[in-house]
Order: sequence, then C-alpha cells, then structure tokens
Amino acid sequence: MTDAVITESSVGNTQAERTALSDQRMFEVAIELVNERGTAKTTLKDIGEGAGYSRGLASYRFGSKDGLWMELFARFDDIWKAHLSQYLAGKQGLAALEAAIQAQRDIFTRESGYLRAMYILWYESLGRESGIRASLAGHHVIYRRDVQQWIEQGQAAGEIRADVDPAHFATGYCSTMFGTIYQWVVAPDAIDLEAFFEHFAATVTVAITQQRGD
Repeated sequence: MTDAVITESSVGNTQAERTALSDQRMFEVAIELVNERGTAKTTLKDIGEGAGYSRGLASYRFGSKDGLWMELFARFDDIWKAHLSQYLAGKQGLAALEAAIQAQRDIFTRESGYLRAMYILWYESLGRESGIRASLAGHHVIYRRDVQQWIEQGQAAGEIRADVDPAHFATGYCSTMFGTIYQWVVAPDAIDLEAFFEHFAATVTVAITQQRGD
C-alpha cells in the first residue's frame, strides 16, 4: 500500500494502461484485506485508499463489493486454468489425474495469498444468495466433470479399473481437495502439504489401478 494518492492521469501511460494498473493495485489490496479481516469488514473505500487512489474509485470501477468479488473470482479462475493447463499439456487419463494433483499442490506456493482470500470469500458467500455462490456451484460442476473425464479416459486406455465409478470418484476427489484447502485456510501450519499430496497421489493411484485382491 502507498500513502500517496495516485491519479488516473499518470504521465506516460495510456488510459487503458492506467485502468489496468489501478485495477491490479486494488485487487492486490482487496486480497490483503480479505485475508486480514474477511469480506464483511473490507470496504470499497478502504480498497481504493489502500491502493493509493481516491476513496470512490473502487466503487466507481466495480459498482459494489459483489462486483469486485466476482471480478476477483474471474481472475483467479483464469490464473488456475492457465496454471493447470501447463501440467495437463498432452496428458489424458491417469497421467492427467496425477498432473492435476501436482498442479493443486503447487498452487499453494504460487498463489497462496490469492488462494486463501478466495476460499474465505467463497465460504463467507454461502450464507446468502449471490452471484459468487451461483458461479461457484457452476465451477464445481466443471471440476467434477473434468475429473470424471480423466477416469473415463483411463478406463478406455486400460489404465484404471473398470469398476471405478467415474462420477463418484470425481465427487470424492473434489471433496478431498476442497477439504484440504479449507483446513489449510483455518490452520496453515497444521498440514504438511508436500507430504500430504505425495501420500494422496500414491493412495489414489493404487486405489484405482490395482485389481481387487492384488
């Protein structure tokens, strides 16, 4: 954060560049404040001033806190998709599933502040009807669909047991991931993430590839 108020007419930048810069600064402050005090005590005024702009800029730009939260959600989703795609490149089936587990492990290091803020936002949105809650439900469908598709691909390739139910596995997989992140948000030092993901990846591989009785 900066004490000086930054104007939108900074010399040397185009209007689009100035807008992008001010948005980025406000997003960064919003993430800091959500992590410090939660969403209820984070105001658009505090976000604008904390980023070094006028108190009304965040309100003008996003309209409401829900508008800002939706933009943060969309940006985090873009970051996650770009991150995941690097791990999934050229992979299907079991290899894709194993790569996704690695991607989930590494996002904790790459985007720890953003990840924590988003889960605080998501959990605090569950008590009321909101655009965030509806969007989150839609994304959960996509996450489960992707995992289900990897299992089906692995079964078609003969890598994964035919008696593994793809839909049920996808629900369990996503529940484990979301639950792990929830525990990390509550108490970051209580979980050895590196050891957990190594154990989880090995356990999943054995569970879905070894024939019963092996």
